Amino acid sequence: MSDVRYPFTAIVGMADLRLGLLLNAVSPAVGGVLVRGEKGTAKSTMVRALAGLLPSITAVDGCRFACDPAAPDPQCPDGAHARAPGSARPARLVELPVGVSEDRIVGSLDLERALAEGVKAYEPGLLAQAHRGVLYIDEVNLLQDHVVDLLLDAAAMGRSYVEREGVSVRHAARFLLVGTMNPEEGELRPQLLDRFGLTVEIAATREPVERAEVVRRRLAYDADPAGFAARFAEDERALAARITAARELLAAVELTDTALRQITAVCAAFEVDGLRADIVMARTAVALAAWDGRTEVLAEDVRKAAQLALPHRRRRNPFDAPGLDEEQLDRLLEEHAQQEPEPEPEPAPPAAEGSQDDDPDPEGGPDGGGPQDGGPDGGPDGGGGGGAPEPSGPDGPPVEAPGPEAGEDAAAPQPVPAQHPSPARESAPVAAGDPYRTRLFAVDGTGRGAQGRRSPAETDGGHTVRARRPRGRLTRLHLSATLRAAAPHQVARGRSSRALVLHKDDFREQVRQGRESNLVLFVVDASGSMAARQRMTAVKGAVLSLLMDAYQRRDKIGMITFRGAAADLALPPTSSVEVGAARLESLPTGGRTPLAAGLLRAHEVLRVERLRDPDRRPLLVVVTDGRATGGGRDAVAQAHRAAGLLAAQGVASVVLDCESGPVRLGLARTLATRLRATAVTLDELRADGVASLVRENRPTTTASRKAA
Repeated sequence: MSDVRYPFTAIVGMADLRLGLLLNAVSPAVGGVLVRGEKGTAKSTMVRALAGLLPSITAVDGCRFACDPAAPDPQCPDGAHARAPGSARPARLVELPVGVSEDRIVGSLDLERALAEGVKAYEPGLLAQAHRGVLYIDEVNLLQDHVVDLLLDAAAMGRSYVEREGVSVRHAARFLLVGTMNPEEGELRPQLLDRFGLTVEIAATREPVERAEVVRRRLAYDADPAGFAARFAEDERALAARITAARELLAAVELTDTALRQITAVCAAFEVDGLRADIVMARTAVALAAWDGRTEVLAEDVRKAAQLALPHRRRRNPFDAPGLDEEQLDRLLEEHAQQEPEPEPEPAPPAAEGSQDDDPDPEGGPDGGGPQDGGPDGGPDGGGGGGAPEPSGPDGPPVEAPGPEAGEDAAAPQPVPAQHPSPARESAPVAAGDPYRTRLFAVDGTGRGAQGRRSPAETDGGHTVRARRPRGRLTRLHLSATLRAAAPHQVARGRSSRALVLHKDDFREQVRQGRESNLVLFVVDASGSMAARQRMTAVKGAVLSLLMDAYQRRDKIGMITFRGAAADLALPPTSSVEVGAARLESLPTGGRTPLAAGLLRAHEVLRVERLRDPDRRPLLVVVTDGRATGGGRDAVAQAHRAAGLLAAQGVASVVLDCESGPVRLGLARTLATRLRATAVTLDELRADGVASLVRENRPTTTASRKAA
């Protein structure tokens, strides 16, 4: 790979992304930018190119924290730097790898030297390297939540803190924060989205001419990086000079009362939580004015600031797509464009009795066309007023009753043809019911998977449960266990002072127990037997609720559907529950019930995932009424053999029993017995405050694992 960066000005298109990055370069107080887009859209290329445009900085010679000689950090671990000389150097671009640890980010203390020698041996982390530069987080949605929280806290406060067993180090950490992500690989929680100042959605252009120019420039760069960069050198210098000029103008920009009123009105109308959006919009609007060389914020600045700062803050649940109503935004800006609020009119003097201003019927009266009247704005003829229009009577046009796709109760009786579809018939997809809070399903035992919110596991966070000898470098000292291990040997080691004599074998580290994320694999029955009882709306609502629960607990999810003659992997294991919700919404029903094929496909998917990620434990959720009609006369026996195969592997499972009606065969509960799982009905899924149902089978599950 060439050391010559691709020029920022050579990027084709991507106007919003270019502007978002440049605004943060002008005013890092905006709070960073999150770039959301599909793969192959030059997200990383543009971020790396931005670093070459930033003005050079002057740093104290020998300072590992890039202190400014004109205003050094008084808490800098490398010293106060009074009248220290400095040298100019380019602003750094620090890239954060996906598998980064907390100690690598904030730095680490050598605890052995701190206890044995009494010195603060501190090794700076990536935050110290990024100070006064750019911190670039590629695939930010794949980082663990506590790592993202740590990064965003440092970006907001401009300072990093390291606390280890009473030893404290803190240093300045002000940087331009840029994160990129592919939404197909999973979303950030709304709380973390809100911490990014701006968000930009990007996609590759569909224009052939523009795509051809992108390819042409990339090939030219690969053939001769230095020559290609020289072609854009003048443009790069001009853009860098404009950034410097905008930074100098920033303090002189005036945020007028009108602009501030527009900002707060827009944030209130779009119902964003908290006041961070108002502050970010104000800073962005000021940066936009400075970028355009103006000293006053205009309505166009407020409008653009709203487009960059609000869409990602309006999500109310994980399945909402970021967005903004442009017409509503324009209307709000126009309504609050007056320089001063108009004074309220003075109350008119009481009118003389009998004058034309008297209104004996404030509700409209016989001639007023009010809600009591059947005129154009009220009553059954007008269709207005306070209620919805009534359906037309026998003399009006016929009204077609809505079917189950229009939101009808799934349990309501339907015409006979709809109750008994042909086995080969495929029904149109039905909408899912509203999601709700579900019970907690967890995997038995203690895992070692990625930190999450579902099953017990040994994690970097959580509470300390025991001590052990260090595995690798000591990072989480268990002080009392270390002292207990060293105490019996002090006489033999010739202790002659108050200080303990510690050896390497004395040190113990903490073992912390928290919760891990799991792979939740859904196996969904989409056969005709599910559609026959008009239960698919309720079933989809239940699965959607479990998907939302998986999102909140930071799980990976996968989905297998079975109907007709085979089972399909509708969604390979992924962190994107949005994709799972979309696949569920478009799921058709009909045909026979190849239950055995669905369970065997689940066994194969789990086998492959166990090789890819052995520490992530699976949770199988089978959504079915238990019928098996595909695969010949012994379809039920085949399904039970497939269930026994999964049980022998120790897979934690739950069967969501979708059987309904006055006469129930109990087939789903029989399947649950074969899986060594717990059967839960749709109604039982809604219960709150109940411990994990999977744990109810703890002795059986543990025994099966030992047998496996």
